[in-house]
Amino acid sequence: MKDPFSRPGNLPGLYIHVPFCLSKCPYCHFFSLSPFRPEDVEAYLAALFREMDLYRSFSSSFDTVYMGGGTPSVLTVSQMERLVDGVRGRFVIDPSAEWTLEANPGDGDVTLLRACQELGINRVNVGVQSFDDGTLAFLGRRHTAREAAGALEACRLAGFANLGVDLIYGVPGQEEGAWMETLEEALKFGPEHLSCYELTVEPGTPFHVLRQRGDLLPFPEDRSFRFFMETSEYLEKKGYEHYEVSNFARTARFRSRHNGKYWNHTPCLGLGPSAHSFLDGVRWWNGESLEDYVLALGKGKKPVAAAERLSEEDLRLEALFLGFRTRDGIHPAEFKTFYGVDLLSEKGDIISKLVHEGILRRDGDFLRPTRKGLAVADRLALI
Repeated sequence: MKDPFSRPGNLPGLYIHVPFCLSKCPYCHFFSLSPFRPEDVEAYLAALFREMDLYRSFSSSFDTVYMGGGTPSVLTVSQMERLVDGVRGRFVIDPSAEWTLEANPGDGDVTLLRACQELGINRVNVGVQSFDDGTLAFLGRRHTAREAAGALEACRLAGFANLGVDLIYGVPGQEEGAWMETLEEALKFGPEHLSCYELTVEPGTPFHVLRQRGDLLPFPEDRSFRFFMETSEYLEKKGYEHYEVSNFARTARFRSRHNGKYWNHTPCLGLGPSAHSFLDGVRWWNGESLEDYVLALGKGKKPVAAAERLSEEDLRLEALFLGFRTRDGIHPAEFKTFYGVDLLSEKGDIISKLVHEGILRRDGDFLRPTRKGLAVADRLALI
């Protein structure tokens, strides 16, 4: 099998996990501290810079930087300046890089956002989740619909021309009309990118406890499918490209370049507690503890909790799974070159069946999922 990581033009991405939140949402399974102390942030930054030093040779340059969490927007202007300066002082960031900041509507203001924009952060992704106050309360969000609107206005006032909005559907009791109203409200701000996620209940979260007790029922599968299809149809009519299961872009150039790296096995370096990295078929991740993270780096050690080398079969299955989650789909000839499997000859019958059922479509030399196919994309890797 050829090395799929030698594809030309695939510069790595850099992810920085900022593990602090002013409050923890009951559905969130990402590592974060809430509450936290000012000294926790200072200890984190000092350790983060040490971790950066240990990975200076990871790549000659990066063309995406993604600051996620947690809630990066809880940082002060001074802390944000130090973080960005720390990145630029240790790594080469391509002049055309996409640099994303995740922001919570209840944190930060125009001053922080303007400072971020002046620092070279050129994309902001706001976790709105809903424009319905009842839904926001159920999801444990600290902001109101009005504050969410104010946050999006602040992003525009700060000069951001690449604005992303995250929304959640599939909340118990949610009706299609209320969800469509949230979409309509989001579009008033002309976001360049929208992420529409179905509410998922992850182990270890308060919502999971409620699910186990029977107090939080799953969203009916038929309604979930209907929400998905109506969302896709509506946003495409409004001019958005439905380019991945949960993601929509105003045009192709506003696709999330950083997330795209996860979908095509491009190397990525993850820094911070719980961050994941990938290089040359090896995936590794840091532990979910700020204390252990700071302690390890204080001793000059990488804070890696575990690692795994993906087999050729693992890489092949991931490429199939991730490829069919995007509208780009799979190029069978390229797939054969990189992964050693001729899909058209070995899986021809099932592919023909899926095409007949309107789940896949042949588009020149590509196999691409239809809208219906994206709705069941997780099953397509089983072909």
